[in-house]
Amino acid sequence: MTATLFTNARLIDPEAGTDAPGSLLVRDGRIVAAGAEIALPEEVEPVDCHGRCLAPGIVDIGVKVCEPGERHKESYRSAGLAAAAGGVTTMVTRPDTMPTIDNPETLEFVTRRANAAAPVNVLPMAALTKGREGREMTEIGFLMDAGAVAFTDCDHVVTNTKVFSRALSYARACGALVIAHPQEPGLSAGSCATSGKFASLRGLPAVSPMAERMGLDRDIALLEMTGARYHADQITTARALPALDRAKRNGLDISAGVSIHHLTLNELDIADYRTFFKVKPPLRSEDDRLAVIDALRSGLIDIICSMHTPQDEESKRLPFEEAASGAVALETLLPAAMRLYHGDQLDLPTLFTALSLNPARRLGLDSGRLAPGAPADLVLFDPDVPFVLDRATLHSKSRNTPFDGQRMQGRVLATYVAGKPVYRRD
Repeated sequence: MTATLFTNARLIDPEAGTDAPGSLLVRDGRIVAAGAEIALPEEVEPVDCHGRCLAPGIVDIGVKVCEPGERHKESYRSAGLAAAAGGVTTMVTRPDTMPTIDNPETLEFVTRRANAAAPVNVLPMAALTKGREGREMTEIGFLMDAGAVAFTDCDHVVTNTKVFSRALSYARACGALVIAHPQEPGLSAGSCATSGKFASLRGLPAVSPMAERMGLDRDIALLEMTGARYHADQITTARALPALDRAKRNGLDISAGVSIHHLTLNELDIADYRTFFKVKPPLRSEDDRLAVIDALRSGLIDIICSMHTPQDEESKRLPFEEAASGAVALETLLPAAMRLYHGDQLDLPTLFTALSLNPARRLGLDSGRLAPGAPADLVLFDPDVPFVLDRATLHSKSRNTPFDGQRMQGRVLATYVAGKPVYRRD
């Protein structure tokens, strides 16, 4: 087969921690060589990058695709097109569907649908407990055999500690990764804002940041007891960071993520009661946002995700307290992340460590790198081009983005999966 040579590129290599000009050679869906000088094969198809950034494709943990049950909100086809347009080459999908993905038959159905419809890689997660009800754990071993890459009840906290500890013990025996939502459910029930003066002035039911800390403390204690592999889907408050740091220093197999919305927005954005800004957990204070960015820079928080959650107009066009939580973010993940880059808060290798390398490593994937032998899952983007986001142009079926009408900087120009283009910007 003819090889492809990406020339005149700005290579963003998170594994080496470098941002430097160079070329990248791809053959048979894998990277053959990368660097300033590459020996060319006889037959090569050149791709001139014109000095734009070439980085590993994004591995996005926690994408909700609403098949089965709510296909009108998002299908594997529409989510796959949105992912490709956003530079996401691997979607790790959540099991909070209707019905829940909690048995091998449902898992095999969504896997077939994803492979047939989505132009990017799709890796499904399965529920930790049946129906995500927190009463009885699923058949973790059988679900792993059927292709589940991790187990999670999403935003449903398993309140029964005996059930959760048994599930963690079984997961450890199987080598499975458990993804949990650190939150104290009693304190957070019914809340839609973070407690403080601002929430009080707006008259919104709020939850203390301590609820996240309490939920994480409980989970860490159970990790000490079971030795399981654990990932906190979102750490969004400064109060939770010391507990996370202690757990890592004590040698527990724990990692943590944060959504792009909690990195780039804060509680003041809900001032006009715009329900597109209603997410779970609620947006935090500016001090919390800056603390989480510092934790990401230091490596305490490992992963940035979109937490893509499609909601239709009927779910969002409601009073703020009653509206559904969540926002779409597959296409806005990279442009929003560029806010951190242009604000001199995170450099590009650090960003792609959290967007690509760390999630791939946590799931045991070979992607997220520009090293020879790695899959040629790539994103070509210009970090400097400005634009105003129009939600009507998004590929997702649902358009509930908080960035609608906002000025953004950074465009995906092309996305490649196994060396083949799945998206090119006109």
